[in-house]
Amino acid sequence: MKKKLNDYKQLKKLTKLDHLKEITESKKPFIIYKSDKGFDLFTNFSKKIILTNKNIQNFINNITKNKSKRKDTDLFIGFFGYEILNNLIGVKIKRQKAIKFPKGIFYKPEKRIKLSTKLNYKPVKSIKFNKNFKINLNQDSYSNIFNKFKKKIKSGETYQIKICTKYKNVTQVDPLDFFCRLTKTNMAPEAFMIKDKNYSIISCSPENLITKKKDFITTKPIAGTLKKTKKLNKTKALTFFKKNIKETKEHNMIVDMERSDLSKVCRPGSVKIIKKKTVEEYKDLYHYVSLIGGKLKKKISSLDIIMAMMPGGSVIGCPKISTLNLLNAQEKEGRNIYTGSFGYINFNGDMRFNIIIRSILNYQNYSEISVASGVVIDSNAKHEFSENYIKAKALIDLYK
Repeated sequence: MKKKLNDYKQLKKLTKLDHLKEITESKKPFIIYKSDKGFDLFTNFSKKIILTNKNIQNFINNITKNKSKRKDTDLFIGFFGYEILNNLIGVKIKRQKAIKFPKGIFYKPEKRIKLSTKLNYKPVKSIKFNKNFKINLNQDSYSNIFNKFKKKIKSGETYQIKICTKYKNVTQVDPLDFFCRLTKTNMAPEAFMIKDKNYSIISCSPENLITKKKDFITTKPIAGTLKKTKKLNKTKALTFFKKNIKETKEHNMIVDMERSDLSKVCRPGSVKIIKKKTVEEYKDLYHYVSLIGGKLKKKISSLDIIMAMMPGGSVIGCPKISTLNLLNAQEKEGRNIYTGSFGYINFNGDMRFNIIIRSILNYQNYSEISVASGVVIDSNAKHEFSENYIKAKALIDLYK
């Protein structure tokens, strides 16, 4: 009882202190990440590591050379982009149209502040946002790619594949304003934002890819999306998913693939489904979710875990490697952060990473929102194209 009272007093204190105003006025780079009890704000970065294909392995290996974790800032926090994760596991990407954004960036924070679940922030200045977006694939272009991949599914080259579409515009943004509004309208368990000098990322990602504590690791794949209506609730959504053959097939395939990825680093027989086929509710949709866990083998490194689990299979397709090759041969534009991973690695080896989806990348006043929907043998091109917009809508609405 006494502990709960102290937690309440601490939370009340946190809501009174205007850390968000303070960090904005300081103009320092910062990161905010959803935690169990609210949000964590990381700042006062002593190191900033820009990742390349040459330095990524040494960077990951060096984090845990000092096994002890004395402070809550004994960690590196940041993101791996899609391209660098492909290269890490030996999957090559042909030359694509790109905006020359870094392949990954990690920061060493010296300050960590706990924030409440209610983020209140008043923008310093008013910005008129450009609310008009261009999409890189219209319905016809999407359908052409969809039909090509349907043939690949029928020939057995893949069983499920995710077609990526991008919504793009040019405008200034206030990332903290966007993020605070997003947490009010579409709170997500893996929400985060990064604000640096020349870029920002705002995300309401719902999907955890890795949570590792000591010798236990979990992953929470999402496979199945249903648009919200006034007549639906979580119970009805669960009934829909269970009765829908297409959604069930898609979910089962992704769960099996994630179990397979975990098995690469876990002890034989230890990988289990902890929570099977539950529903999570968000602003515009419902998701079909499972939780899988396992006990790690001895002498498994952080690099071993990252190479086994990334890029996250639920947003790529199945089987992972052959599907990555099909996607990379088809896609004309670089994915940048999309379907990469954001999170942290503690000095003691514990880690938490999400999958970067439902995110805005704003780089030098260029914004892009990338989304994807899964194609299986029973899929319909028009439905999947519409599903992509449903996934992007909560983010597009921020510009209005």
